Amino acid sequence: MSAPSAGAHDRGPVPEPRATLGEVASSYLRIGSTAFGGPASHLAMMRAELVMRRGWVSEQELLDFIGGASLLPGPTSTEVALMLARRRRGWAGLAVGGACFILPSVLLVLGLSWAYVRYGATDAGTGVLFGIKPVVVAIIASAAVGLARTAVKRLILAVVAGASLVAYFLGVSPLLILLAAALIVTAVDNGRRLARAVPVPAPVAVPMLAAKLHLAHRASLSSSRFARASLGALFLEFLKLGSIVFGSGYVLVTYLHSDLVLGNHWLTQSQLLATVAIGQLTPGPVFTTATSIGYVLGGLPGALLATVAIFVPSFLFVAALMPVLGRARRFKLSASALDGVNVAAIALMAGVTVQLGRTSLVDWLTVLTAVLSLGLLLRWRVNATWLVLGGVGIGLLHAFA
Repeated sequence: MSAPSAGAHDRGPVPEPRATLGEVASSYLRIGSTAFGGPASHLAMMRAELVMRRGWVSEQELLDFIGGASLLPGPTSTEVALMLARRRRGWAGLAVGGACFILPSVLLVLGLSWAYVRYGATDAGTGVLFGIKPVVVAIIASAAVGLARTAVKRLILAVVAGASLVAYFLGVSPLLILLAAALIVTAVDNGRRLARAVPVPAPVAVPMLAAKLHLAHRASLSSSRFARASLGALFLEFLKLGSIVFGSGYVLVTYLHSDLVLGNHWLTQSQLLATVAIGQLTPGPVFTTATSIGYVLGGLPGALLATVAIFVPSFLFVAALMPVLGRARRFKLSASALDGVNVAAIALMAGVTVQLGRTSLVDWLTVLTAVLSLGLLLRWRVNATWLVLGGVGIGLLHAFA
């Protein structure tokens, strides 16, 4: 048998024959059960398992999928997983792979949520929450800092990020802030092209549109607010969030705080932080925070409805738009809009971090816990799961010391 040519290994692994559904299921169950640490960990494990080990796609295809998923609402790493499964085994692969990626995290979240509802009001439960809350604040702050380093790459983006943060503290709707940021960056980057195509000058059109959208949002807010978290209202809320939230699970926290804490008053800030921590403790998508919130508000039916509602849009978006997503980043208009959305989302995360910090950092111990956690995340990139467990220990020591 002749030896392989010198360049054979340079092209990466040779693609396997078409995978069976069983192989798709086993691969995604493995990733979904062990991918602790958030979206970066998910993508790293997908690369190791599906690109390097199994050779389902090339490195370039993976990068294209990541870029395409960033253009869609919903959890980016989950949508990359859906694209890889769709690419390898068609529509059946999309359904089976997605379900197997999400299911392990959902089951763990259900168990932890039951424990929180059952024991959260006890001395031990109160102590655990005391220690966890500053760690969660640090995790969200770390995510905002890390994303900002990548996203804020031009002066206009820094300006839009600052304006978005100010608008958030003035009470402007997060969805309106994201839309306005996309329009402003698109207008600045493509001013001449838009001026030829749009009869109203962009500097006038953007504020006019923003004002109209803001008034419409304010007018509809009171009519869409539900007095209580019925199962139908819960399903519609998370279906909406799954359809409009771009980026990571930490961006989702912004919307949860705006809608469920400040808007509908379904949750307290303490409950929100607890459910975010539960989502952080498990592998798989951080969006399974919706499972925990659903359980807190509506028991097992609420958990299942919230989970289905927040993930269904991702399945539909990938199924409908996957063929064209790879080309979207190449167009200047869509690339500029995405840049605007990204920096505004980071600003919103910063705003929520400040608000949650005001209620969580209540004494020297919580401040010290948050500062140490943030330092460990930024300097040594410690896995957030270990930090949450450390917060549990600190809280229990504080409760029973």
